[in-house]
Amino acid sequence: MSDLPKRRLLDQFGSSPTYIAEGSRLQGDIETRGPLVLSGTFEGNGRCAAAVSISVGARWHGDLHAKTGVIAGEVIGNVTIDEKLEIGATAVIRGSIAARTLAIANGAVIDGDIVVTGTQPVVKFDEKRSA
Repeated sequence: MSDLPKRRLLDQFGSSPTYIAEGSRLQGDIETRGPLVLSGTFEGNGRCAAAVSISVGARWHGDLHAKTGVIAGEVIGNVTIDEKLEIGATAVIRGSIAARTLAIANGAVIDGDIVVTGTQPVVKFDEKRSA
């Protein structure tokens, strides 16, 4: 196994996240100790003690709180991230965002307030890798 640092948050997920597959639709609240990957639709509030990934085409309706996050799909609700949040070019977020550090790809749509709780400025980037 390589000891090289992980370049993206998605590289840090490990081998056993909670996975909500494409085509799946869940309702209710969710709480996970490990990472969460959403590729389907989730309606409710969520709390994730590790990383969360919302894939292209995935939809989250409700408030979300996680340690770190990568959002490439749609979120309708408030997003609170304790550490780093990466927002992809295909992301649509309709709600407030709070994160210690924030990176936003050109093309992302954000309709809500943004609060950066750390001292680093918001990083804007052109997305060069897929997934």
